[in-house]
Amino acid sequence: MSQDLSALTDRMLLAARKAGAESADAMAVDGTSVSIDVLGGKLEHAERSEGVDIGLRVMIGQKQAVVSSSLFDDATLDTMAERAVAMATEAPEDPYIGLADTSQLAASWDVDALELFDPTPEPKASELEDDAKRAEAAALSFDGISQVQSASAGYGQRRIHLATSNGFSGGYQRSSRSLSCVAISGEGADMERDYCGEGRIFQNELPSPEDIGRIAAERTVARTGARRPKTGSYPVIFDERISSSLIGHLLAASNGAMIARGSSWLMGKLGEQILPAGLSVTENPHRPRVSGSKPFDGEGLATQPRDIVQDGVLQGWTLDLATARKLGMSSTASAARGTSGPPSPTVSNIALTQGDQSLAELMADMGTGLWITSMIGSTINPNTGDYSRGASGIWVENGEPQYAINECTVAGNLLDMLQRIRPANDAKPHLSRVVPSLLVEGLTLAGD
Repeated sequence: MSQDLSALTDRMLLAARKAGAESADAMAVDGTSVSIDVLGGKLEHAERSEGVDIGLRVMIGQKQAVVSSSLFDDATLDTMAERAVAMATEAPEDPYIGLADTSQLAASWDVDALELFDPTPEPKASELEDDAKRAEAAALSFDGISQVQSASAGYGQRRIHLATSNGFSGGYQRSSRSLSCVAISGEGADMERDYCGEGRIFQNELPSPEDIGRIAAERTVARTGARRPKTGSYPVIFDERISSSLIGHLLAASNGAMIARGSSWLMGKLGEQILPAGLSVTENPHRPRVSGSKPFDGEGLATQPRDIVQDGVLQGWTLDLATARKLGMSSTASAARGTSGPPSPTVSNIALTQGDQSLAELMADMGTGLWITSMIGSTINPNTGDYSRGASGIWVENGEPQYAINECTVAGNLLDMLQRIRPANDAKPHLSRVVPSLLVEGLTLAGD
């Protein structure tokens, strides 16, 4: 039977007050997930999980503690609250913790406008299995594919409810549908692999299994015969598949927790140019049918669009209540939390200004260099922004793709790199991070 999550969080708050908490917030998550894997045209693995997880944060003065459970009978709630209060009593003081002022709390929102939940029936396990088998078969039918490592289909839905002892109570429901395929070409030391994976909120928007398998196969075959590039300084294009990782480093460095610790290469850069003029990074937590959207944050504050970078200039940090207080600023309603930990600042949906050139046109302008389609590993100095990552992709000469590249390292400094980026116009609008392919001049490639 589906639980009344609002009533459940109210019971948690009541237990916290009875145990002696001065203030508290409670979260309940009711979720279902189904995952199907196939291999060789046969079911390889099937998993289904469902249940309710709860979390309670209590505060006594400037001390806090968080406890969680998957049980929620009255005796368990009372025990949780008592243990949380006992833990908080022994915790170190933190002058920055605390619930939002009641004037900061979200008062109204339109969950339906966000379209976060697909009301169509949950797919049967047999339907998910069929999708995975079709994706695998499509990949295997492609010339050059020797095997499929995995083909998977999944479905999930969850309800989330947050309540605070100073009057906030709100919840919403999400759903997700996913399909992926990993294909392999060649044999032995000449094996190469690549993948295609897609996820949507609404099932009818998910690409067909045949498209997933075909794209995985095409990407894999394109990597056949990969070699190492010559060491040197070259322009590099970060393909749309991985370009969001580059912007992700900017988002991590502008996170208030990093700034509060004094361990960010963006320290002292507020109000300064960090991207080329004309480029902005915007956050919009209200985009319909996008996985990162939410009507309020993990502390009950109303979410709203904002500019992280505007016309190349850094506008502000990503803040929850605690980091905002520590920095003498206001929360950007960016708190995220689970049932087992306190809030922390996290961005939702972001987008980088797109350019007016296609990937092919950007490649023609690049001339000779590396088109990166996959990255592994990461060595990022959080204080200096020095950047080094393993990369593979396609070598480009005279603006035309030539042959596959692997086993190389691309290096530079993030602050310098970001100030030289040129975006294409190929970002995918359904993603939570809408970032196009990016051209960066003068990076160091370590190969042969």
